[in-house]
Amino acid sequence: MDLQARYRVPALTGLLTVVSLALVFGAVLGAIPQSALPAAPASVLGAIPHANAVVSALAIGTIVGGIRAIRRGDVARHRKLMLSSFGLFALFLVLYLYRITLEGPTDFTGPAVVETYFYLPFLAIHILLAIIAIPAVYYVLLLAYTYPVSELPSTNHPRAGKLAAGLWLISFSMGIAVYTMLYLVW
Repeated sequence: MDLQARYRVPALTGLLTVVSLALVFGAVLGAIPQSALPAAPASVLGAIPHANAVVSALAIGTIVGGIRAIRRGDVARHRKLMLSSFGLFALFLVLYLYRITLEGPTDFTGPAVVETYFYLPFLAIHILLAIIAIPAVYYVLLLAYTYPVSELPSTNHPRAGKLAAGLWLISFSMGIAVYTMLYLVW
């Protein structure tokens, strides 16, 4: 365990959150130059939303599996599944940022009334939950990294872990719903 990092968990959480959100907002707002990334064929860029939907579904499965494992007391399985969830999240984020930087956000092509009164509010809630989930996930992972398993129950890890897992599940689920509206329904 890294004792230096243990005492810096809140600061490290903040730093990782700021970097992550800066990358996301930089990509969405066009602040990251397209020339900074290698070009990809249109077929690859077109496949990313579909791949990310699969990644999101897999992440939901690993998060649920991780919750079940810890409820059964299987710490080793819980750790593997939650690290897998984080890996899937990182893969999702890299693919998302790559595509958004090169193509920009996807426009909603459904009816204007649906966009105004359902899609945009739904998307806003999804984005807000994703933003809130990021520091919660980093915090929980940093606690798990900096404390031995035997000490984790006496930290905020169990309580913050429930919050992070819940936010993550809802955010990934809503992301799949956004994907469905953008690519399957309209």
